[in-house]
Amino acid sequence: MLLALAALTTLGLGLGLLLGTAARLLKVEAEPITAELEAMLPGSQCGQCGFPGCAGAAAALADGRAPVTLCPPGGRDLAQRLAERLGVSVDLSGMADAGPRIAAVDESICIGCTRCFKVCPTDAIVGAVKQIHAVIRDACTGCSKCVDICPTESLHLIPIPVTPQTWAWPKPAHTPVLAKPVLADAGCH
Repeated sequence: MLLALAALTTLGLGLGLLLGTAARLLKVEAEPITAELEAMLPGSQCGQCGFPGCAGAAAALADGRAPVTLCPPGGRDLAQRLAERLGVSVDLSGMADAGPRIAAVDESICIGCTRCFKVCPTDAIVGAVKQIHAVIRDACTGCSKCVDICPTESLHLIPIPVTPQTWAWPKPAHTPVLAKPVLADAGCH
């Protein structure tokens, strides 16, 4: 028994050292631009862009395989910032900017088919078979996968309700550049 325990311990230590060495020798560094682009994306991992998450979308942006308008939750503001960072021009006139949205269930027509919560990537929809479903607002990323699959069209994307936790100052249309004040008498203290 003691011999088997010692053999397992030795095997574990040997494999641990082997994995640690391999991790250092085979480490692949991500391009700095990819990490920077991923930090600019919302991080909701919703998949609306067609990539499995924001890391994949950032890599596609860095390689030039995806347009800067790929992120619906980010809207026009994010598309403009991505275009500036990548040094490309973009026409945002045709891009709708609905702002952040979440799913909501119309309880009067929900039949409890469970299709919606099977496709929800964040488990934001709760319910049971033949029971009315509900959306956990804090978990919903607004990916619209549930809306697309609902047979009764009881799911809709709505703007995030304004609460004390979600309220934010509206962005000004233009931020003026303020001049530094000039001291009238530099000798006074």
